[in-house]
Amino acid sequence: MKKRALFIAFLGLVCGYSNADQKIAATAKSQDLQATENTIQIKTRPEILGLWGMSIPNTKSCTEYYNFRGSNEVIVNSAQEWSAGLFEYQPSPDNTKEVLPTVVMQIRYENNEKDCSGNQVDQTGDLSQYFVKWQNPNQIQFCANEKGQECFATLRRVLP
Repeated sequence: MKKRALFIAFLGLVCGYSNADQKIAATAKSQDLQATENTIQIKTRPEILGLWGMSIPNTKSCTEYYNFRGSNEVIVNSAQEWSAGLFEYQPSPDNTKEVLPTVVMQIRYENNEKDCSGNQVDQTGDLSQYFVKWQNPNQIQFCANEKGQECFATLRRVLP
């Protein structure tokens, strides 16, 4: 009889710990789910992302398009020419207009067709750096220097 009572007491202790462990695990899991559900993630994206168009002077309505996409991908289309590559956008280090933001593009693929200017040049592997002068949220200029002088291209936002 004593063995039976000890066995039942032992079983009760084991089951009691088991239930306590299960309750602790359930509470922890519930807290993890609440933490996950209530976590706010803020992801910033470069302000240059989107589709931009640049009218080419002295051409009959030919527009060169720059599509700055997520994952730092850029697609450029100019008449029959298509290029694909990577870009890196660096905002102004001090958020002033003293030093302009930069965009660096490297062309990884080029179909070597004629562009809006009538040129046919394989740009595969080319690396370009431009200083970006923001006129407003929907218009930028590519410039040759960090002071915003010698700007040679005006791009207008087509799509956000």
